[in-house]
Parts: sequence; C-alpha cells; structure tokens
Amino acid sequence: MRRAVCPGSFDPITNGHLDIIGRASKLYDVVHVAVMINQSKKGLFTIDERIGMIREVTADFGNVEVESFHGLLVDFCKQRDIPAIVKGLRAVSDFDYELQMAQMNNGLSGVETLFVPTNPTYSFLSSSLVKEVATWGGDVAHLLPPTVHEALVERLAQK
Repeated sequence: MRRAVCPGSFDPITNGHLDIIGRASKLYDVVHVAVMINQSKKGLFTIDERIGMIREVTADFGNVEVESFHGLLVDFCKQRDIPAIVKGLRAVSDFDYELQMAQMNNGLSGVETLFVPTNPTYSFLSSSLVKEVATWGGDVAHLLPPTVHEALVERLAQK
C-alpha cells in the first residue's frame, strides 16, 4: 500500500489545504492528514473540531485518514509505516524552509518529502490570513469549504 501524510495545523482547513490533500489522494492508496498539536499555540478551533471538519470535507476522497499528532512528524510516520510526506508550496519563501525540514526528516528517518506546487488560485492562502481577514469582516467564503466557513463565522461571532 502506498501511504503518505499531509501534516499541518489546519486552523481551519482551507481550500488550498483541500486541494493538496485531494491531489495526494489520487497518488496514494492512503493519505493520512496529521493535525499538529502545538501546546504553545492557542488555536481558534480545538484539535477535535479541526479533525471533525477535515473528516467531513475529505470524506468524498475515500482514502483519507485524519488524526492528531505531537512531537516529531518522522515518529508519526515511523509508527504508521508512512514513507512520504506531501507538502504544498505556495512561493519560493515556502521552499527555503520546507527544504530544510525535508532534509532533516530524511536524515532522521529516511522519510521522503514530495513538494506539490499550489494551485495558483490558492498561492496566497493561509489559515492565519483567512482568520485575520474574517476577523475584520472580510469575505473569505470562497477560500474555505462551506461548512468550515460557517464554523469560522460562528466562532468569530462568539469572540
């Protein structure tokens, strides 16, 4: 079985994330979406909420498994016998950082990293930017799956 992982914080999942996961799901038998737990960051959505949203919006792919992880991504990969990490690249600035991570991960465990160029429609997109624009009343509906957009609007209204 060909397996890969798409890691991230996904706070919240965007159409850009979904594009990369969907493309990976066509290349691999199983794609694990690993939702990173970062104790030092307070996310807008809880880990369980993020996992639920990702499961909902990736259900049609049929070969995506979603779970959380903390610690080293290579340990997550080793525990699940995953030989490849799939990462989307938006710009050259992403490549600099991601190349260093890929080389470190490969040196630690032999796990390969595959870079997928982001669809130009989403080349500027990040969860942080979406949250910031939405906080100030900007329309981000076209950047998120509809149910995720509803959850974002609702959460921001509570704040």
